Amino acid sequence: MTLLKRLSLFLAVMGPGIITANIDNDASGITTYSVAGSHFGYGLLWTLIPTTAALVVVQEMVGRMGVVTGKGLSDLIRENYGVKAAFFMMAGLLVANFGNTVANFAGWAASMEILGFSKYLMVPLGAVTVWFLVTKGSYKFVERILLGACLLYFGYVVSGILTKPDWGEVIKNTVVPQMRWDAEYVMLCIAIIGTTITPWMQFYLQSSIAEKGISQEHYKASRLDVVIGCSITDVISFFIIVTCGALIFPQGVRINEASEAAMALRPLAGDYAYLIFAVCLANAALLGAIIVPLATAYYICEAMGWEAGVDKNFEQAPQFMLIYTVTVAAAAMIVVIPGAPLVFLMVLAAIVNGLLLPFVLVYIILLINKRKLMGDYVNSRLYNWIAWGTVLAVATLAVLLVITTTVR
Repeated sequence: MTLLKRLSLFLAVMGPGIITANIDNDASGITTYSVAGSHFGYGLLWTLIPTTAALVVVQEMVGRMGVVTGKGLSDLIRENYGVKAAFFMMAGLLVANFGNTVANFAGWAASMEILGFSKYLMVPLGAVTVWFLVTKGSYKFVERILLGACLLYFGYVVSGILTKPDWGEVIKNTVVPQMRWDAEYVMLCIAIIGTTITPWMQFYLQSSIAEKGISQEHYKASRLDVVIGCSITDVISFFIIVTCGALIFPQGVRINEASEAAMALRPLAGDYAYLIFAVCLANAALLGAIIVPLATAYYICEAMGWEAGVDKNFEQAPQFMLIYTVTVAAAAMIVVIPGAPLVFLMVLAAIVNGLLLPFVLVYIILLINKRKLMGDYVNSRLYNWIAWGTVLAVATLAVLLVITTTVR
């Protein structure tokens, strides 16, 4: 196969892996990286290397199952472990994803207010735009919009370069782990893992691969899509930490939200870096508000055996479209209600995500090792050792994240 044909094949397959991984850098993720950089400078950059490796391992297995089976993860859990297992997983994910959707609309509201717009106008407008895009557009159209929007994430790279960091210190802190037993430092280490590998990602990635109809003969191209997506998302995370570590950390400014990071950058880096950071936050929040409710609709419908898919309309997949509509509308309404318990919902989402993640990962490994299901695409013995080691590490960190979040 010529290089041109390989490139054409990759471009045809490209989408699910890159979109899923990049939109994991939603409002919650950007907040985590901004806080990490502003509180500890470059001291947490080293966590991105093992995080990227773990993300690649998990997402590759999920992508492989989507290609080989042509089914979503909820479908496979229901078919192989029963309706009850799928139902309890679905109930927990519903709570977690709703909290994540609220967090994304809150991030959209904050970024719009930074740019001088009222959240009471922009949140409803954003919700209607998101709803119209998904319910009226085709899968291919929505995918192109999302891929185009993913390019805006590179604004964080530009922002990081504009801050002119000490690259020697940046590289040193990236490759040399510097563990500290400070409670906040440990909690942020755990949070970086927790915000990078989330349950909803696994369900959305496999469902989108299945809906796109990627076949086994295109598995290698799909795997490349996944690996590139995982790599890009943590490059973006790297530059968010660098930006805040270079400018905000030396000033001793304590921030707790990504929007506060954007405001803090204005007097330190000027309008360009400030505007780039704010616009990228708005983009990430809105993309998260599209994808997380989509993941919710996918896994609930798959678990219940209902029709699902962006290519379908309200008549063909009424439950799918209704779940998506209700999730988006309810989350947007909560964000504009004065005094709404936004922090409680976000913390609850983090706790439920942390509790569910180990179970989701175990199901993934058990399923991918079923030869009747996967044929020759089951894990090798070496890959199983790597996968179980990754699951053990991620599960331990997820439990610690729940404990630290609850205690805090």
